[in-house]
Amino acid sequence: MDAGTGMAARWRSANGRSAPGRVEVVDDSLTADDAYRMASQGIAMLWHGDFHNARQILNAMDRRIGAGKKATGTPAEKFYRHRQAASHRARILGLLLIPLDPGPVVPLRRAPDIREAAAAAYGDIGESSVVSLHELVGAIGAHEWRRTGVYVDALQDRIHPHYGTFFPTRSEYVDLVAAAALPADTLAFDVGTGTGVLAAVLARRGVRRVVATDNEARAIACATENFRNLGVQDRAEAVLTDMFPPGRAPLIVCNPPWIPATPHSSLDNAVYDPGSRMLFRFLTELPGHLEPGGEGWLVLSDLAEHLGLRSREDLLAAVEAAGLKVAERLDTKPTHPKASDRDDPLFAARSAEVTSLWRLVSQ
Repeated sequence: MDAGTGMAARWRSANGRSAPGRVEVVDDSLTADDAYRMASQGIAMLWHGDFHNARQILNAMDRRIGAGKKATGTPAEKFYRHRQAASHRARILGLLLIPLDPGPVVPLRRAPDIREAAAAAYGDIGESSVVSLHELVGAIGAHEWRRTGVYVDALQDRIHPHYGTFFPTRSEYVDLVAAAALPADTLAFDVGTGTGVLAAVLARRGVRRVVATDNEARAIACATENFRNLGVQDRAEAVLTDMFPPGRAPLIVCNPPWIPATPHSSLDNAVYDPGSRMLFRFLTELPGHLEPGGEGWLVLSDLAEHLGLRSREDLLAAVEAAGLKVAERLDTKPTHPKASDRDDPLFAARSAEVTSLWRLVSQ
């Protein structure tokens, strides 16, 4: 793999990013300034040197991107500029590439053992491949989260998120589901289960059968593993399907993505919901899956309202149009670090954010 030598390798991206159009082989002689210049010109760099040096170059490139100009304008304008800056950063950092050999192993000096982390992100690797170092570093970090788990107060136990599933580090929405009065303990659906944390909470609360759905195979594998680890596998089942499972239930829970914007990668899908499609679909189809007298629990942050991306009137109109009414709303303030970080460009919106559990019933 020498500079100037033709080669071929399979491009892999767990985030669904496209392969770069131009790639040059580089080594330890590359400076951070040159790396940043090349990436700014859209040139990808395939590293052929020391792995730790590659990490240092990546960190140096990140510092050169900087924080950029402070976002100004309306909350929505600040949000879109913030996302543009994040997308630019991801694009620049994503252009430093490293090879993967079958195993998978990184054929570079001082490379760590990344077999489990890479397998979780990319699946079986049986041929020479190329990945973004920035993405691989994220996969290594995600694997560590999976190994150690995230402690959930409502479970008095740990949830172990797989790569590509949303980390349940924001406890306020879980606590709402743990505290709301159950309409019945016979059956519940958890629509869009992710790690399975809400389904596990319901099972631990005594719901005799919980059907958790997701349209991502990774989420189903993750939820199934968590149910087994938490000892609720006899009451909670994860099913690969789009939205609702067959039948009706007295309780249906959904915590949809809360920001109506386009995801930039597959990992964004847990946060961004273009046009609030999942939210509005859940509301529209909910009455057809509720048992008489049943409740739908919509667990939703109002951050989109503070950003000017969706109004409270839009949400209430969708509830009414679906033939639903609000029986009760339980509110809580988020406690995540960004809610108190005044340097965050979206601080004003985040500090005003409220997460709610809307108890919805048929009219």
